[in-house]
Amino acid sequence: MLDLLRTFTACPTTGLQHLALPRETLLLYPSSDSVVILNSHTLAFIRALAFWEAFPGALHASETINRVSVDPGMKLIVASMGSRLATWAMSGVQSDTWRVHSSLVLPEAQKITAVDCKSGLLAIGTLSSLSVYTLLLENDLPTWSLKWTLPISHLSRVRFSPSLMYMASTSSSDNSVRIYLTTSGKQTQVVPHPRPITDVNWRMAQASSRDDSVLYTVTSDATLRVFLPVIDTPQYVQLHASLDVHSALPFSLAQQVRQSSIFWLDRQVISNALTTILKQTSSNHDDIRAKRVQEITEEGWDLFIRVLSDCSLVVQAVANIDRRPPTLLKAFTLLQSPPQALESYPLHLYVLPNPAQPGTLTLVTSPPITSYTLDPLLFLDVRSDGLMHTASCDELPLNDEPEVGVEERMIVRFERTPDGEGVGVIRMDGAGETWAVSPDGRNLTSRRKCKLDAGFSVDLLVVLQQGKSEYFVTYSAGNDTLMFHADPPVQLTVSKLISLFSIPNSTPSSLPSCHVSLVGVTADQEIVVFDLTLPTTVLPGTLSISSTSALPLPSPPLRIMPVDPMAWSNHYLNRYQEVEHDALLSISGEGELAFWIPLGSNEGPSWKCTGAVRTGRVRLTKARCSSAKKSALVVATDNGEELTIWDSKESEFASGLEYRQILSYPDSIHDLDWTATPDGQSILAVGFTRRVEVYSQQRMTYFDDVPAWGLCWKLDLEKMLPHPISDAIWLNRGSLLVGAGHFMTLFGQTNSGMQPDAPESLFEYVARHNGPLSDYHPQLILQCLLWEKVEVVKSIIVNLARNIERTRNVHDWQPIPVEDFLQQDELVKASPSRLIPVRISMDVAAYIAHRPEETEFSPILVKQLIERLEQEPIPHLTPNEHQSLLVLIQTALEIEEHRRALDSNGLRYLITMRVFHNLNRRLSQPNSPPSNGSQSHNMQKRERLRYRDMIWAFHSESQELLLSASVATCEGGKMSWADAKALGVFIWLRSHETMKAHMELIARSQFLAGDNRDPTQCSLFYFALGKVKLVHGLWRQASWHKEYNVMLKFLNNDFTQPRWRTAASKNAFALLSKRRFEYAAAFFLLGGSLKDAVNVCIKNLQDFQLAVAITRVVEQGDEGPVLAEILNNTVLPVAFKEGNRYLASWAFWLLRRRDLAVRILVTPLQDIARTLTVQVTEIGEPHYDDPSLALLFAQLKSKTLQTAKGTSEISGRTEFNFVLQMARVFCRMGCHVLALDIVRSWSFERPSVVVRDTRYRPPSPLTTRFALEPALRRRASILIDMDIKSDPPTRPASPVHAPPNGVGISASSAIEDKVANEGDLIARKAGIGSLMKSAKQDVSVPEFDMNAFF
Repeated sequence: MLDLLRTFTACPTTGLQHLALPRETLLLYPSSDSVVILNSHTLAFIRALAFWEAFPGALHASETINRVSVDPGMKLIVASMGSRLATWAMSGVQSDTWRVHSSLVLPEAQKITAVDCKSGLLAIGTLSSLSVYTLLLENDLPTWSLKWTLPISHLSRVRFSPSLMYMASTSSSDNSVRIYLTTSGKQTQVVPHPRPITDVNWRMAQASSRDDSVLYTVTSDATLRVFLPVIDTPQYVQLHASLDVHSALPFSLAQQVRQSSIFWLDRQVISNALTTILKQTSSNHDDIRAKRVQEITEEGWDLFIRVLSDCSLVVQAVANIDRRPPTLLKAFTLLQSPPQALESYPLHLYVLPNPAQPGTLTLVTSPPITSYTLDPLLFLDVRSDGLMHTASCDELPLNDEPEVGVEERMIVRFERTPDGEGVGVIRMDGAGETWAVSPDGRNLTSRRKCKLDAGFSVDLLVVLQQGKSEYFVTYSAGNDTLMFHADPPVQLTVSKLISLFSIPNSTPSSLPSCHVSLVGVTADQEIVVFDLTLPTTVLPGTLSISSTSALPLPSPPLRIMPVDPMAWSNHYLNRYQEVEHDALLSISGEGELAFWIPLGSNEGPSWKCTGAVRTGRVRLTKARCSSAKKSALVVATDNGEELTIWDSKESEFASGLEYRQILSYPDSIHDLDWTATPDGQSILAVGFTRRVEVYSQQRMTYFDDVPAWGLCWKLDLEKMLPHPISDAIWLNRGSLLVGAGHFMTLFGQTNSGMQPDAPESLFEYVARHNGPLSDYHPQLILQCLLWEKVEVVKSIIVNLARNIERTRNVHDWQPIPVEDFLQQDELVKASPSRLIPVRISMDVAAYIAHRPEETEFSPILVKQLIERLEQEPIPHLTPNEHQSLLVLIQTALEIEEHRRALDSNGLRYLITMRVFHNLNRRLSQPNSPPSNGSQSHNMQKRERLRYRDMIWAFHSESQELLLSASVATCEGGKMSWADAKALGVFIWLRSHETMKAHMELIARSQFLAGDNRDPTQCSLFYFALGKVKLVHGLWRQASWHKEYNVMLKFLNNDFTQPRWRTAASKNAFALLSKRRFEYAAAFFLLGGSLKDAVNVCIKNLQDFQLAVAITRVVEQGDEGPVLAEILNNTVLPVAFKEGNRYLASWAFWLLRRRDLAVRILVTPLQDIARTLTVQVTEIGEPHYDDPSLALLFAQLKSKTLQTAKGTSEISGRTEFNFVLQMARVFCRMGCHVLALDIVRSWSFERPSVVVRDTRYRPPSPLTTRFALEPALRRRASILIDMDIKSDPPTRPASPVHAPPNGVGISASSAIEDKVANEGDLIARKAGIGSLMKSAKQDVSVPEFDMNAFF
């Protein structure tokens, strides 16, 4: 998702070290206070080792690491700083972890100038001595023990021989190589050279039985000398060959060479690569190139590379080094490459193994560090593809670092351009730098560095012209000077600034491209606008103050900051550029957010508030605002830091709070920054000490409670960089720049478009988890089914089958037209000839027989589509979404046959029931795949339908069919109580006769369940039905039961008598003590104590559905006191606590408070709770994030006179805001097209009296005695369920949404809004009153008159 693209570590001024591992070869070099480790082939950054890990006191030191050595045998890294030395050792199963191994401290005056480490021996050269240490274990702790020391001045290099018998050293004070015995430190030889020595090394001997050491030296004139041991006295070496430019080229060409360098190639590395090549080409003995490789291997040539000034390469060979006598040495030129074989002239060159590609080598040059892939077979044939460029770091050495120091180079923060195309860096020494971002956002190029006069530092920095030019603006708090760095520079003295930034022009074409507007915020929270003109070939640059103003607030804000302009500044987001955008965000001391746009005025600048959000957050520490006006706040609390994300839209249905998280104090937040995707979605980066977390919006689902924001990626830098993170900032194309210490690390998106199997990029991830859904997504299909768009769903399924048949590339799939979603099913249904016979059971053969020829939606198509999707799932759907899609396709086919017999509510219940059972069935299969989505929640079997789904059946007029369909879904067609509870049967059944009949079926199923046929399993239901004798008969058949005799005798009594009722109640209490709760409830019913039985169900069984079921059956209706007590004391408190508006609406409906049943869907729970006689102690979240609330409200608001009364208690503005909230919820769910449909088709009409002219239409007994508006005329009738003298309104006057303090809204406008709201409410109350009076005037039905039809 976010790959590490580049780490800016600065190129080393010294040579490089390497360590060959089985999987890769590491490249190491010092950088400031750290040792940088790279992959030698790709130059990918692996990690950095900080010197202060071994010496914590060096954290703020001014010295730098000057020497690094590697022990390849023990895998140790040794680094020195001043007179201290630190050692790291590789550990871990995968050899990818480095830990501090040991340390060594020399006297403070002994500054280390040379280091070499081999096989536990450590050679250290200082300005005045040469010492050798051995590694010992003391108390299981590695320590370095001094072996010997010699007084030698100004050592520059020291090297152990391969046999560890000798040491070679050079000094900056002379041109000699001195050789010592490792054991005693005795100097054996001094080898003088005519010129300064630039490098020295020992050759690894090939013969395992020989300890002879061959010494190579290189002098400043690019001459390499070969020293071999003397035969009789091997402790001495003598010169046997020298390779200079004249030995490599003809004299005429050598005279033309201005500069050259020579490097030896590691014999062991070359030999291993050539041996691998010979094994790979063993079958082709006639290959000339293979013969050359074989000759080099068998003859044992030593190879050397000379780089000429034109970057061409000359390969020289020396033969017979391992042979005796040494006079047989032969030097010759093997090949010469064309010019520009290398990209730049190097000072250092290394040939290293490449474990990733056996048979090839990695050639590394420096500076700048560049890697090449060297194919020996092709390279020796002078082929252009024998040496291919692999990677490079274009950074140059920091030659001034020793003078500047380590701490001064630490990064303080970043400042980017509005479009993220350029970035500025402010370092601790007060210097500023500007960098330009590459067009693809995957690299940075240094443009200019700035260092102010002594005593002043760069405190604020603004990069101009996308960082592509060398122009930038700095502000120094030391002298309050604003400086435009141009030629010549422009200075301006200003008030003390705490913030400075540029804002993109709202209308780019209105101002010339050379004009830039800067905004500064002073310490007094005043806003200063600066006009800056870039220099041209004719005119110099200018910088002036355009205006100074303050926001129209009653008191100065706590802080003022810019609204992130990334979304409308980037050219690939140009659809935002023509819209007026907010420029500033102000935060008050009380935590109120206000958004501002500038207004041009002849009288001076002015600012207009576009919105405000009351967060109630104080003690603010950090804040950032995105282009989409999403605000992230960090607030200090007693339990830790609180991170919240707020939307700019606040209403009575949404507080604006979208996300909240408490972080413990050790894990404090250091930085916040926003970016935007091409479609305008916001992404937040939260920087901590060692990691950066990336948050994105998450699409809301219909069944799961998913937070609005979620962690989509985490960049953990703890194993990469030891320094704490100082800043993290977004650049263009979704790249993230992280600063830690003096390192800059650039992360970028995966190029998934280039590789078919590559992981998705950050923007693709965000688009998949938020934003508009594809028309075949299961969530959109489900919502279409619920909102009576079955024909659209059929079109989606047919179109999906066509697309899959046509191509498997989802990007080439054609969606269905948007207009289809905006039509109702009545407009897209076919003619009546398409109707098929209505039936409940699934009969595919009959369906096919009645299926018309012109329809494409059929069981055959559905079956083929499901089989195809099971074999080849849609790529970007998670396994959970894939399972849901299959379930909904099957569900759409199943409900197609029922839709002609069921009303819309019945269809909704049937849809949710089918989804419930099909999903549980699929999840029960052993091969059901788990979800692997990073944000996808693993689906689990659900125990029951949601109350939201049950409410559809409760308001359906097709309950008999729904009951039959519900029973058919149960195993064996027999419904147990667990099935009835899962489907909420006794919640939604209204017919009491049906309830009694169905409870008897459940009792029978409970008895027949299992092999024993236990009467205790069904007694509760039979006793509720009053069938004591039937239970007595069942006990006669249960002779196996241990309570057989007791129950037969007890049930033989007459329980209409008080004596036996008391006995039954006593037995119930005894059963309670034995925790046989269900059986205890049965005995309470047997004793005639319904209330006690209900209490057992609620308190002990935690099953209020069971309590409601037996109560509705026993009381033979919904008017009983026990049911009312259950609803008031149990159901309503639970509904308010959980914020379940559907459950509360159902309870109010049964309590005959249908006005509240409507109002609870829209009105805040606190307002409803204040009108109740029962006490509600806990009120949960408002849960206005369900679009089905609008569906139910639209259906109930005009269903009866009571609901119409409740609707009249809701102001028109409240309903308008409610619809907008539902549209936002649809957008959060990815169903943008349904959001458009709801705001396009919602009817705000209310019931009222309409003057009716009966001259043209005689009265009919089928019509009511009063007319209704169109919203009510859709129903055949309106139920009169209340007296005209109804209760007073339960709703007080609508509370006025007070505007935020000081956001530019006058008091008069607030009063006008209040009057308008009250007038709207009065008018609606008057309308409902007229409606009820009209209904009471004449409720008699006129006599039937046949003439009324003619």
